[in-house]
Amino acid sequence: MLQANLDFSTIRIFLHVMAVTVWVGGQIVMMAIMPILKEAGIDGLPAKVAKGFQNVAWPAMAVAIFTGIWNILALNSVEKTFGWSMTFGIKFLFVIASGAGALMHAKTDDPKKKGLFGAIGFITAIIATFLGFVI
Repeated sequence: MLQANLDFSTIRIFLHVMAVTVWVGGQIVMMAIMPILKEAGIDGLPAKVAKGFQNVAWPAMAVAIFTGIWNILALNSVEKTFGWSMTFGIKFLFVIASGAGALMHAKTDDPKKKGLFGAIGFITAIIATFLGFVI
């Protein structure tokens, strides 16, 4: 029998999924609109839009990390297999790589480095998201 379930666990998971949605989904949207903004030729517009995204993305990353830690603490009494623990550890490394890539992307002005770090931040975010469904 299916029943509705609204408790702290539901809220915790909802907040985590929403934060990851902003972090990863926002990057997808930015990849789609940046070429259009650059093509529009309005001086400084792409940078302003990127800054606006950062104002939402970084708090979302903070919420994702906070709720991720909350998720692990909530599973403290559950027996975890070695495989689960390894997968979680790998996922967490990809989360760190995503944040580091995004930070380096935001801090550099070199277009080649910006592209490289942006790609690293995005690809590692996708992998971390996938691994979140594995564990």
